[in-house]
Amino acid sequence: MAATGVVEGPAGGESVGAGAAIEALVPIIQRIVRARVADPSAVDDLVQETVVRLLARADRVAPGMLEPYAIVTAQNVVRTAWTQRDRQRRNQHRMLEPDGQEGPDERLARDIDAEAISLALARLSDRDRVALLGHEVGGRDTRSLAEEFGVSPGAVAAQLHRGRAKLRVEYLLALQGVEPPTDRCRPVLLSLSAGDRRRQTELDAARHLLECRVCAELSSPLLERQQERDDEARIPIQTDADIVAARRLARELTAKLKFSATDQTVVATAVSEIARNIVRFADRGEIYLELTEVPREGIRIVARDTGPGIDDVERALRDGYSTYRGLGLGLPGARRLMDEFELTSEPGRGTTVTMTKWRRGQ
Repeated sequence: MAATGVVEGPAGGESVGAGAAIEALVPIIQRIVRARVADPSAVDDLVQETVVRLLARADRVAPGMLEPYAIVTAQNVVRTAWTQRDRQRRNQHRMLEPDGQEGPDERLARDIDAEAISLALARLSDRDRVALLGHEVGGRDTRSLAEEFGVSPGAVAAQLHRGRAKLRVEYLLALQGVEPPTDRCRPVLLSLSAGDRRRQTELDAARHLLECRVCAELSSPLLERQQERDDEARIPIQTDADIVAARRLARELTAKLKFSATDQTVVATAVSEIARNIVRFADRGEIYLELTEVPREGIRIVARDTGPGIDDVERALRDGYSTYRGLGLGLPGARRLMDEFELTSEPGRGTTVTMTKWRRGQ
């Protein structure tokens, strides 16, 4: 990452392209569903459900995986519909439990879920388990965990992301009571859970999903696009559209914490500058935004990339320094806008920027 700034380009090109690609797959989806479902109205509903799922998860699937994933998704949608129909038929004769009372089925489901979570946690490494429990249960922020582990907050944020992805995989395996049939299964499932499209391509995950029934069935819940928490956001950065998305999410989070309109703009601008540097000099990276209450209310941003790195960090943070003739504020401007700013870089390995803005008037 190097200090720079450019005028932003238009947003949304990637999502438009994905939409067109998914639309072209509709005839294939229709054939798959019609081969399994006789009711025309049900076919239309299931095709629509498949398309909605594909649109929601397109940014987590490598471009070359879209057609195989569409096939797997259509099969999963039909299978789920059959399961729901069978369950309704089995339960039609049962009377409803009285309000406020937990029936035996609910208690069993709760116990199974708790056991699956315990098994999933046990399958994580000690370090991943300590980090996740400290962050999610103990409420510790990335900085305090970084001090304990002797690493940077950016490294902790990346570890938490990987840990959550692993936990989702192990939880689903434990819940289903299955063990992956091949050595490729866990790496493929982890790449889906983490939304790592580069790794999906390396593993040829598209072919694997078509060949492995276990992974095909687990792919849908792993690719569900749900915000993990409402006080954090994670944005892969690769295009100008991602810069706009990162700035928008920064505004949304600071508004949630009731930052002033001026400080919302300040934070959004700093995030935009850091994201811009990733696009121009590192090709791809990630920005993690987290609301924190330690030691007081504020927002912490960790930007990481795997680009060429910075040879002279002090020079890069000097006002007026730039390796690109642009109009933005660059790294020095982002540092001035934030209350705390830390930059670490290793040439050939990438750069991590950690910055914090505290809410004023506390």
